[in-house]
Amino acid sequence: MTRIDTSVLYVDDVEDRLPDNCHVQAWRPKVEGIAEVFHAQLSDYSYPAHCHDTWTVLIVDQGAIRYDLDSRQCGALGEAVAILPPGVIHNGRRAPGAPGFKKRVLYLDESFLDLDMVGAAVDNTNIFDADLRRTLVGLHDSMLNGEDKLDGEWRLALIQDRLSCHLRRVNEQEREPERGVALQLRQLLDENVVHAVSLSEAASVLERSKAHLIRSFSATFGVSPHAYVVGRRIESARPMLLAGRPVAEVAAVTGFCDQAHFTRHFKRYTSVTPGLYATSHG
Repeated sequence: MTRIDTSVLYVDDVEDRLPDNCHVQAWRPKVEGIAEVFHAQLSDYSYPAHCHDTWTVLIVDQGAIRYDLDSRQCGALGEAVAILPPGVIHNGRRAPGAPGFKKRVLYLDESFLDLDMVGAAVDNTNIFDADLRRTLVGLHDSMLNGEDKLDGEWRLALIQDRLSCHLRRVNEQEREPERGVALQLRQLLDENVVHAVSLSEAASVLERSKAHLIRSFSATFGVSPHAYVVGRRIESARPMLLAGRPVAEVAAVTGFCDQAHFTRHFKRYTSVTPGLYATSHG
Protein backbone atom coordinates (compact mmCIF):
# COMPACT_ATOMS: atom_id res chain seq x y z
CA MET A 1 0.00 0.00 0.00
CA THR A 2 1.17 3.52 -0.76
CA ARG A 3 0.69 5.79 2.26
CA ILE A 4 -0.03 9.40 1.48
CA ASP A 5 0.20 12.54 3.59
CA THR A 6 -3.27 13.63 4.67
CA SER A 7 -2.30 16.73 6.65
CA VAL A 8 -3.31 18.97 3.75
CA LEU A 9 -5.96 16.75 2.27
CA TYR A 10 -8.74 19.31 2.12
CA VAL A 11 -7.46 22.91 2.31
CA ASP A 12 -4.08 24.57 1.97
CA ASP A 13 -4.07 26.33 5.35
CA VAL A 14 -4.61 23.29 7.58
CA GLU A 15 -1.76 23.02 10.10
CA ASP A 16 1.00 20.60 9.20
CA ARG A 17 0.43 18.49 12.32
CA LEU A 18 -2.85 17.18 13.67
CA PRO A 19 -3.33 17.31 17.47
CA ASP A 20 -1.68 14.49 19.41
CA ASN A 21 -5.06 12.92 20.16
CA CYS A 22 -5.90 12.64 16.45
CA HIS A 23 -4.80 9.83 14.17
CA VAL A 24 -5.15 9.57 10.39
CA GLN A 25 -4.27 6.82 7.91
CA ALA A 26 -4.91 7.04 4.17
CA TRP A 27 -3.88 5.02 1.13
CA ARG A 28 -4.77 4.20 -2.44
CA PRO A 29 -5.77 0.53 -2.72
CA LYS A 30 -5.48 -1.66 -5.79
CA VAL A 31 -9.25 -2.13 -6.01
CA GLU A 32 -10.60 -0.54 -9.17
CA GLY A 33 -13.09 2.23 -8.43
CA ILE A 34 -11.68 3.27 -5.04
CA ALA A 35 -9.72 6.51 -5.27
CA GLU A 36 -8.73 6.54 -1.60
CA VAL A 37 -9.28 4.83 1.75
CA PHE A 38 -9.29 7.17 4.74
CA HIS A 39 -9.36 6.11 8.41
CA ALA A 40 -9.41 8.75 11.13
CA GLN A 41 -9.84 9.05 14.89
CA LEU A 42 -10.43 12.70 15.78
CA SER A 43 -11.49 14.53 18.90
CA ASP A 44 -11.51 18.33 18.70
CA TYR A 45 -10.73 18.64 15.01
CA SER A 46 -13.27 20.26 12.66
CA TYR A 47 -13.20 20.09 8.86
CA PRO A 48 -13.81 23.37 7.06
CA ALA A 49 -16.37 23.58 4.27
CA HIS A 50 -15.10 21.67 1.25
CA CYS A 51 -16.20 19.27 -1.46
CA HIS A 52 -14.78 16.22 -3.22
CA ASP A 53 -14.63 15.09 -6.82
CA THR A 54 -15.57 11.61 -5.61
CA TRP A 55 -18.50 9.84 -3.98
CA THR A 56 -17.84 9.65 -0.22
CA VAL A 57 -19.12 6.65 1.73
CA LEU A 58 -18.37 6.64 5.45
CA ILE A 59 -19.13 4.60 8.54
CA VAL A 60 -18.60 5.70 12.14
CA ASP A 61 -17.14 3.14 14.54
CA GLN A 62 -17.12 5.33 17.66
CA GLY A 63 -18.76 8.61 18.62
CA ALA A 64 -20.82 10.69 16.23
CA ILE A 65 -20.27 13.27 13.48
CA ARG A 66 -22.22 16.43 12.77
CA TYR A 67 -21.98 17.94 9.29
CA ASP A 68 -23.79 20.38 7.06
CA LEU A 69 -24.45 19.12 3.54
CA ASP A 70 -25.77 21.56 0.97
CA SER A 71 -26.96 23.82 3.85
CA ARG A 72 -28.77 20.89 5.49
CA GLN A 73 -27.90 19.81 9.03
CA CYS A 74 -26.90 16.14 9.01
CA GLY A 75 -25.17 13.63 11.24
CA ALA A 76 -23.62 10.17 11.17
CA LEU A 77 -23.30 7.53 13.88
CA GLY A 78 -22.61 3.85 14.26
CA GLU A 79 -25.70 2.31 12.65
CA ALA A 80 -25.76 4.57 9.60
CA VAL A 81 -23.92 4.50 6.31
CA ALA A 82 -23.44 8.07 5.14
CA ILE A 83 -23.10 8.90 1.45
CA LEU A 84 -21.98 12.31 0.24
CA PRO A 85 -22.10 12.97 -3.51
CA PRO A 86 -19.35 14.65 -5.53
CA GLY A 87 -19.34 18.41 -5.86
CA VAL A 88 -21.60 19.08 -2.86
CA ILE A 89 -20.11 21.33 -0.17
CA HIS A 90 -20.02 19.99 3.38
CA ASN A 91 -18.04 20.28 6.61
CA GLY A 92 -17.52 17.93 9.55
CA ARG A 93 -17.00 17.95 13.32
CA ARG A 94 -17.84 15.92 16.39
CA ALA A 95 -21.49 15.92 17.29
CA PRO A 96 -22.54 17.83 20.42
CA GLY A 97 -21.99 15.69 23.50
CA ALA A 98 -19.70 13.23 21.71
CA PRO A 99 -16.03 13.01 22.79
CA GLY A 100 -14.97 12.73 19.16
CA PHE A 101 -15.36 10.15 16.46
CA LYS A 102 -13.63 7.28 14.72
CA LYS A 103 -14.55 6.83 11.08
CA ARG A 104 -13.69 4.81 8.00
CA VAL A 105 -14.21 6.41 4.61
CA LEU A 106 -14.15 5.30 0.99
CA TYR A 107 -13.65 7.91 -1.72
CA LEU A 108 -15.11 6.33 -4.84
CA ASP A 109 -14.58 7.37 -8.45
CA GLU A 110 -17.11 9.84 -9.80
CA SER A 111 -18.35 7.12 -12.15
CA PHE A 112 -19.18 4.79 -9.23
CA LEU A 113 -22.78 6.01 -9.32
CA ASP A 114 -24.53 8.00 -12.04
CA LEU A 115 -24.44 11.74 -11.43
CA ASP A 116 -28.21 11.93 -11.81
CA MET A 117 -28.31 10.27 -8.39
CA VAL A 118 -26.68 13.26 -6.67
CA GLY A 119 -30.02 14.77 -5.68
CA ALA A 120 -31.24 11.50 -4.17
CA ALA A 121 -27.97 11.19 -2.22
CA VAL A 122 -28.37 14.68 -0.78
CA ASP A 123 -31.94 13.83 0.24
CA ASN A 124 -30.90 10.42 1.66
CA THR A 125 -27.41 11.00 3.03
CA ASN A 126 -27.92 8.53 5.90
CA ILE A 127 -28.75 4.95 4.97
CA PHE A 128 -29.69 2.41 7.63
CA ASP A 129 -28.89 -0.99 6.16
CA ALA A 130 -27.15 -3.57 8.36
CA ASP A 131 -26.08 -5.74 5.41
CA LEU A 132 -24.58 -2.74 3.60
CA ARG A 133 -22.67 -1.71 6.71
CA ARG A 134 -21.33 -5.24 7.26
CA THR A 135 -20.15 -5.36 3.64
CA LEU A 136 -18.37 -2.02 4.08
CA VAL A 137 -16.68 -3.24 7.26
CA GLY A 138 -15.62 -6.40 5.44
CA LEU A 139 -14.17 -4.39 2.58
CA HIS A 140 -12.16 -2.16 4.91
CA ASP A 141 -10.87 -5.20 6.81
CA SER A 142 -10.00 -6.94 3.55
CA MET A 143 -7.95 -3.99 2.32
CA LEU A 144 -6.14 -3.64 5.65
CA ASN A 145 -5.27 -7.35 5.49
CA GLY A 146 -3.94 -6.99 1.95
CA GLU A 147 -6.36 -9.47 0.39
CA ASP A 148 -6.29 -9.84 -3.40
CA LYS A 149 -8.14 -7.50 -5.73
CA LEU A 150 -10.93 -9.96 -6.51
CA ASP A 151 -12.01 -9.97 -2.87
CA GLY A 152 -12.25 -6.19 -2.84
CA GLU A 153 -13.96 -6.06 -6.21
CA TRP A 154 -16.85 -8.33 -5.26
CA ARG A 155 -17.41 -6.50 -1.98
CA LEU A 156 -17.38 -3.13 -3.76
CA ALA A 157 -19.82 -4.39 -6.38
CA LEU A 158 -22.26 -5.41 -3.64
CA ILE A 159 -21.90 -1.97 -2.05
CA GLN A 160 -22.58 -0.29 -5.38
CA ASP A 161 -25.68 -2.44 -5.87
CA ARG A 162 -27.08 -1.71 -2.40
CA LEU A 163 -26.45 2.03 -2.67
CA SER A 164 -28.09 2.15 -6.10
CA CYS A 165 -31.10 0.36 -4.68
CA HIS A 166 -31.40 2.77 -1.77
CA LEU A 167 -31.12 5.76 -4.06
CA ARG A 168 -34.06 4.39 -6.01
CA ARG A 169 -32.29 3.83 -9.29
CA VAL A 170 -34.04 1.23 -11.50
CA ASN A 171 -31.51 -0.80 -13.47
CA GLU A 172 -30.10 -4.30 -13.74
CA GLN A 173 -30.06 -4.86 -10.00
CA GLU A 174 -33.75 -5.88 -10.29
CA ARG A 175 -33.00 -8.75 -12.68
CA GLU A 176 -33.45 -12.19 -11.15
CA PRO A 177 -30.32 -14.33 -10.65
CA GLU A 178 -29.45 -16.39 -13.74
CA ARG A 179 -28.17 -19.94 -13.28
CA GLY A 180 -26.81 -20.03 -16.82
CA VAL A 181 -24.74 -16.90 -16.21
CA ALA A 182 -23.50 -18.39 -12.92
CA LEU A 183 -22.33 -21.52 -14.75
CA GLN A 184 -20.53 -19.38 -17.35
CA LEU A 185 -18.83 -17.39 -14.62
CA ARG A 186 -17.78 -20.58 -12.85
CA GLN A 187 -16.18 -21.86 -16.06
CA LEU A 188 -14.39 -18.54 -16.47
CA LEU A 189 -13.08 -18.70 -12.90
CA ASP A 190 -12.00 -22.33 -13.33
CA GLU A 191 -9.96 -21.32 -16.37
CA ASN A 192 -8.24 -18.57 -14.40
CA VAL A 193 -7.78 -19.95 -10.89
CA VAL A 194 -4.16 -18.84 -10.39
CA HIS A 195 -4.35 -15.52 -12.21
CA ALA A 196 -7.93 -14.74 -11.29
CA VAL A 197 -10.06 -12.91 -13.81
CA SER A 198 -11.31 -9.61 -12.42
CA LEU A 199 -15.00 -8.97 -11.98
CA SER A 200 -14.74 -6.12 -14.47
CA GLU A 201 -13.33 -8.51 -17.06
CA ALA A 202 -15.98 -11.12 -16.27
CA ALA A 203 -18.74 -8.51 -16.52
CA SER A 204 -17.43 -7.46 -19.94
CA VAL A 205 -17.19 -11.04 -21.21
CA LEU A 206 -20.60 -12.13 -19.90
CA GLU A 207 -22.33 -8.80 -20.60
CA ARG A 208 -23.78 -8.45 -17.11
CA SER A 209 -23.13 -6.04 -14.26
CA LYS A 210 -20.66 -7.07 -11.57
CA ALA A 211 -23.41 -7.03 -8.94
CA HIS A 212 -25.64 -9.26 -11.07
CA LEU A 213 -22.78 -11.75 -11.55
CA ILE A 214 -22.24 -11.94 -7.80
CA ARG A 215 -25.95 -12.39 -7.09
CA SER A 216 -26.32 -15.09 -9.73
CA PHE A 217 -23.20 -16.97 -8.62
CA SER A 218 -24.05 -16.78 -4.90
CA ALA A 219 -27.65 -17.84 -5.48
CA THR A 220 -26.55 -20.83 -7.59
CA PHE A 221 -23.54 -22.09 -5.63
CA GLY A 222 -23.98 -20.63 -2.15
CA VAL A 223 -20.60 -18.85 -2.10
CA SER A 224 -19.17 -15.67 -3.55
CA PRO A 225 -16.94 -15.83 -6.64
CA HIS A 226 -13.94 -14.89 -4.50
CA ALA A 227 -14.62 -17.62 -1.92
CA TYR A 228 -14.95 -20.12 -4.77
CA VAL A 229 -11.57 -19.14 -6.22
CA VAL A 230 -9.90 -19.36 -2.81
CA GLY A 231 -11.36 -22.83 -2.29
CA ARG A 232 -10.11 -23.99 -5.67
CA ARG A 233 -6.63 -22.66 -4.87
CA ILE A 234 -6.60 -24.52 -1.56
CA GLU A 235 -7.59 -27.74 -3.30
CA SER A 236 -4.72 -27.26 -5.77
CA ALA A 237 -2.31 -26.66 -2.92
CA ARG A 238 -3.06 -29.79 -0.89
CA PRO A 239 -1.43 -32.40 -3.15
CA MET A 240 1.58 -30.13 -3.67
CA LEU A 241 2.13 -29.89 0.09
CA LEU A 242 1.78 -33.65 0.53
CA ALA A 243 4.34 -34.09 -2.24
CA GLY A 244 6.85 -32.13 -0.16
CA ARG A 245 6.94 -28.82 -2.02
CA PRO A 246 7.88 -25.82 0.18
CA VAL A 247 5.02 -23.80 1.59
CA ALA A 248 6.22 -20.50 0.10
CA GLU A 249 6.51 -22.10 -3.34
CA VAL A 250 3.03 -23.61 -3.13
CA ALA A 251 1.59 -20.25 -2.09
CA ALA A 252 3.12 -18.58 -5.14
CA VAL A 253 2.13 -21.17 -7.74
CA THR A 254 -1.47 -21.41 -6.52
CA GLY A 255 -2.09 -17.66 -6.78
CA PHE A 256 -1.81 -16.35 -3.23
CA CYS A 257 -0.07 -12.99 -2.87
CA ASP A 258 2.24 -14.24 -0.10
CA GLN A 259 2.78 -17.07 2.38
CA ALA A 260 0.93 -15.30 5.20
CA HIS A 261 -2.27 -15.02 3.17
CA PHE A 262 -1.95 -18.61 2.02
CA THR A 263 -1.49 -19.80 5.60
CA ARG A 264 -4.48 -17.85 6.89
CA HIS A 265 -6.82 -19.16 4.20
CA PHE A 266 -5.46 -22.70 4.33
CA LYS A 267 -5.99 -22.89 8.10
CA ARG A 268 -9.55 -21.59 7.72
CA TYR A 269 -10.33 -24.33 5.19
CA THR A 270 -8.49 -27.24 6.84
CA SER A 271 -8.08 -26.21 10.53
CA VAL A 272 -4.28 -26.57 10.35
CA THR A 273 -1.42 -24.58 8.85
CA PRO A 274 0.13 -25.74 5.55
CA GLY A 275 3.28 -26.85 7.34
CA LEU A 276 1.40 -29.03 9.82
CA TYR A 277 -0.77 -30.41 7.04
CA ALA A 278 2.27 -31.44 5.02
CA THR A 279 3.80 -33.37 7.94
CA SER A 280 0.59 -34.65 9.56
CA HIS A 281 1.08 -38.23 8.36
CA GLY A 282 4.46 -38.51 10.07
